[in-house]
Amino acid sequence: PVEDALSYLDQVKLQFGSHPQVYNDFLDIMKEFKSQSIDTPGVISRVSQLFKGHPDLIMGFNTFLPPGYKIEVQTNDLVNVTTPGQIHHITPHGISNNQPVEFNHAISYVNKIKNRFQGQPNIYKSFLEILHKYQKEQRNAKEAGGSYTPALTEQEVYAEVAQLFKNQEDLLSEFGQFLPDANSSVVSLIEKKLKLMNIKDSSMTDAGKHGGGTESLFFDKVRKALRSAEAYDNFLRCLIIFNEEIISRAELVQLVVPFLGKFPELFTWFKNFLGYKEISHLETYPKERATEGIAMEIDYASCKRLGSSYRALPKSYQLPKCTGRTSLCKEVLNDTWVSFPSWSEDSTFVSSKKTQYEEHMYRCEDERFELDVVLETNLATIRVLEVVQKKLSRMSAEEQAKFRLDNTLGGCSEIIHRKAIQRIYGDKALDIIDGLKKNPAVSVPIVLKRLKLKEDEWREAQRGFNKIWREQNEKYYLKSLDHQGINFKQNDTKVLRSKTLLNEIESIFDERQEQASEDNSTFPSGPHLTLTYEDRQILEDAAALIIHHVKRQSSINKEDKYKIKQIIYHFIPDMLFSQRGVLSDAEEDDDEEDMDLDEGATSTAQRLHSCEDAYNLLYVNNNWYIFLRLHHTLCSRLIRLYVQAERQIEEDLREREWEREVLGLKRNKNDNTAIQLRLKEPMDIEVEDYYSAFLEMVRNLLDGNMEASHYEDSLREMFTIHAYIAFTMDKLIQNIVRQLQHIVSEEICVQVTELYLSESSHSATGGSLLTQSSRAPAEMSYQRKAEQLMSDENCFKLMFTKNRNVQLTVELLDTEEENSDGPMEIECWSDYVVRYLSADFTSPDLRDHLSQKPVFLPRNLRRIRKCQRGCESQEDAAKDGGRKENADSMKMECMFKLNSYKMVYVFKSEDYMYRRTALLRAQQVQSHTPKMSTRLHQRFHAWTQRWVKEHVTRDMAAETSRWLMGEGREGLVPCSTTCDPETLHFQRINKYRVQYGSPHKSQ
Repeated sequence: PVEDALSYLDQVKLQFGSHPQVYNDFLDIMKEFKSQSIDTPGVISRVSQLFKGHPDLIMGFNTFLPPGYKIEVQTNDLVNVTTPGQIHHITPHGISNNQPVEFNHAISYVNKIKNRFQGQPNIYKSFLEILHKYQKEQRNAKEAGGSYTPALTEQEVYAEVAQLFKNQEDLLSEFGQFLPDANSSVVSLIEKKLKLMNIKDSSMTDAGKHGGGTESLFFDKVRKALRSAEAYDNFLRCLIIFNEEIISRAELVQLVVPFLGKFPELFTWFKNFLGYKEISHLETYPKERATEGIAMEIDYASCKRLGSSYRALPKSYQLPKCTGRTSLCKEVLNDTWVSFPSWSEDSTFVSSKKTQYEEHMYRCEDERFELDVVLETNLATIRVLEVVQKKLSRMSAEEQAKFRLDNTLGGCSEIIHRKAIQRIYGDKALDIIDGLKKNPAVSVPIVLKRLKLKEDEWREAQRGFNKIWREQNEKYYLKSLDHQGINFKQNDTKVLRSKTLLNEIESIFDERQEQASEDNSTFPSGPHLTLTYEDRQILEDAAALIIHHVKRQSSINKEDKYKIKQIIYHFIPDMLFSQRGVLSDAEEDDDEEDMDLDEGATSTAQRLHSCEDAYNLLYVNNNWYIFLRLHHTLCSRLIRLYVQAERQIEEDLREREWEREVLGLKRNKNDNTAIQLRLKEPMDIEVEDYYSAFLEMVRNLLDGNMEASHYEDSLREMFTIHAYIAFTMDKLIQNIVRQLQHIVSEEICVQVTELYLSESSHSATGGSLLTQSSRAPAEMSYQRKAEQLMSDENCFKLMFTKNRNVQLTVELLDTEEENSDGPMEIECWSDYVVRYLSADFTSPDLRDHLSQKPVFLPRNLRRIRKCQRGCESQEDAAKDGGRKENADSMKMECMFKLNSYKMVYVFKSEDYMYRRTALLRAQQVQSHTPKMSTRLHQRFHAWTQRWVKEHVTRDMAAETSRWLMGEGREGLVPCSTTCDPETLHFQRINKYRVQYGSPHKSQ
């Protein structure tokens, strides 16, 4: 778990707080482990060495290990590592299972390579790729046991690394330590090598005799000259990989240069023994590829620009030589401008990764191209040599003997023909080219015959490959175009879940509440979701698919199936102001028996079909909400495919008409470009039947008569990149049927339906928008009943509004606090709301009651009468108070719960209640009641005396007295303080007076 990993990192940081380098080294190890630079045993070894002496940290590293690996620490610092299939021991010096090189040495070696080739990062990158490839092959071989042969052996790894590290003898010598198995059977391999190293004129017997003495002496001299067992082993490895025909003779000579280059006699003997001939004229061949990396060193940012993506090469840049160009090539081909794309952080371009199907298509195209290059190169060489042969046939014997070919072999390119010959003859190509140039009369017919044989052989292979490529193209062509369909099925499965649909509207509800609390405003009311039914005709197709699946569900009894059909064929069309579906005859008879239920449900809704501005109101629970969301999704996807099918019909008709009028052609349905290129097979379905065929395929998929893969491929052929939205059509319909089963069987869902039926008879479930205000009390009563019924789960307010299209608005109601005070009687609540909202409304009974017995306390009446008989000062005070009251009377705001008498005050709104004569009466009481003032003063004085006795010492009291009198305080302005006792409000007090000097006034 993430928590355990973070806790382990905190332990490491705390343990090595004084050695931050240890913690940094641990993070580096984990980064390398994550990037697969080191394997699991390697990371265990390095961590064990890093945390040596801290067994708790070594044991805690089990958190990061994959299943099957376990670390145990013994008392003698020995670490037992359990891996799948075996147990290793790690001593303080490293792993003891015959591992030749410690991993610290390996890491230092990799860092040495990185630093050595810092200016050539491609070499370091290639080295890591070789290691990763070899490690992967070894892992596969280990997992497969003896049934798998690695495609990359240690000898091949060494050959590739040796070719990569040219003239780097120390790196190559050190790399040999990491391949201990490459030294096995060196003697026997050398004996095989001695046989294969013979030149053409040497026989096997001579080679055996020759290999008995001279070669042994040569190897002894090499061992003594190198003075290092590691270097000598690496030299033998070069011979081994040549013996296995991994490298050519010329490449072997280049590999041994770091070993024998310092010893000219040994090197010369080795080349002579190998039969290596250094032909001077071959050096005049141009290089096939620029290896110096000059282009990488150009600063394109400072070069001349053309637009935003092209830069001009500097004039100092020397272009590679191209011998095959004609005057026309030099005139039209670009040698100046190179593509240099620049990216901006503000760019809106998003590059998409190729899908696996695109990779298949690209791979097929690459293989076609490579084979075409080989065939065309071979064919070009054949044509050139045929011209030479015709020319030779017209020459005399003397002219043929004098005739010579240049480097182009009679053509216009040196590279093309040399490649063709090298591809066929391999290491002997240099000798063949030399023979073609020196003695064309003899060599041209032989080489030409061999080239033609290869031409026939490769053409036959191409025909076999074309079948394979065609099958792959037909299989992956449409899938490669479908970018959205790759992840749609997985994502859509999550989207269609009940939890996801509920979380969506609940999150919108919570966001509105948070926004209202931040703005200190009332909670906004209104729909949280708005869904549009664009075409009501599509409801019939949706209903047919749903009922088709319901009929084949054995888990649903007959009664529930009938109720589901009523909902799909009658209830939903009535809600959406559409025509009802037709039930079967038997179901119609059953429908007549339950006519009261059905009539109450739809009498109001059916009357609204002809009304232009109508609405239907429905309060539902979670199951109804999920069902309607899924039903809307089904309808929207069906209409999208229907519109796409209509669009394809129009495009097909338009193309046929244009071809007939403009080109005078009549196109067949199999004349499609992709079909002609054999990228896909022709379809048996006409364009006009695509939508109906799609509905039939969905039925077959639901019945299990059609494979999902075949279903998806057929949809791609019909609707191309727009087909992905129908890939999960079966899952969508199954979820809809599951929710319908809940609706007709669960008690709360049945009660929701019954409540709607009962309220529809009171005109509380919809009507004309023009008369909606007259139905407000009835709809409010319907809402209160629904909230009480669904107090334990979400309550949704659904409103179907008829306009140009039908819109379904969904509002999640807040029912958490509304039922906290218990349910109220509906009749009392209705009467209360009407009386509260009507300012002038008072019932006659209430008026009679108030006239006979006013609701006032006698003491309040007496005080009011005294205030009315007050003096003018009281009236003035009353006027001032009245103005303040009128000014602030509008600050208080409150809200009432819809189903209770509970009043809730709005946050940060305020008001105050002020009795107009309160201040005057307080002054009168204090002036006429000295006993009250004295009693209150004595109580306060007694309390202060108790507090002083508990918390104030005698010294603190004396210091306070001196401070009040200004005595013994330094830094004060010169002054004199006097204490004069006075009587205030019937109590004696001490009044302190301060007299300053002339610049100051008395305080």
